[in-house]
Amino acid sequence: MELSRRDLLYKCIALGVVKLGVGLSPGLAVEAWLRAEKMARQATPIDQLGPFYKKGAPNTVVLRSAGDPGLALAVAGAVYNTRGEELPGAKIEIWQTNSLGHYDLSGYRYRATLLAGAKGAYDFQSVIPGHYPARVCQHIHFLVSAPGHKPLVTQMYFGSDPVFKGDPAKNPNDDCPSVELVRPILLTDQPETMSARATFELVMETL
Repeated sequence: MELSRRDLLYKCIALGVVKLGVGLSPGLAVEAWLRAEKMARQATPIDQLGPFYKKGAPNTVVLRSAGDPGLALAVAGAVYNTRGEELPGAKIEIWQTNSLGHYDLSGYRYRATLLAGAKGAYDFQSVIPGHYPARVCQHIHFLVSAPGHKPLVTQMYFGSDPVFKGDPAKNPNDDCPSVELVRPILLTDQPETMSARATFELVMETL
């Protein structure tokens, strides 16, 4: 008969494979272990930094301006480490093209620096980025840093991108290194003010 995870931990404690600190009971130790395993998260896959990163982006959550072309996009998420702990104050640098696929190389349009909130949360307002000749997939760049953690360089991709033909898992593209970086898009039900939303959690590895 296969042991449950809880029973296996108790057996390891009984056999001395897992040793307990002074004052720590087997019951408390097992429950704490199981909670930690449940909270654990897989590190966000890394991706290329790219040639268009610029330091010093403004601290703003609104990247788009009134009248900008393109489908309005709201991105929200939170920053965690692989133990599942929230990382308040993590620095999140983001940059992307405008809806026509152009980076602002002389200024800071569609570039921002954010700080994660008390529970590691962040959000910003932008537009769906366009395609440009050097890259096949639509994407947003992220550079995340937090004390005691490895810097995270990654990108978010969009399940709505035509390159995935409606199914990123069945129609992957070499320009996107992992389907885990592809996010579904939720459209509003207001045709006159159509906008999109996406969620992107960022999970950092500890040093």
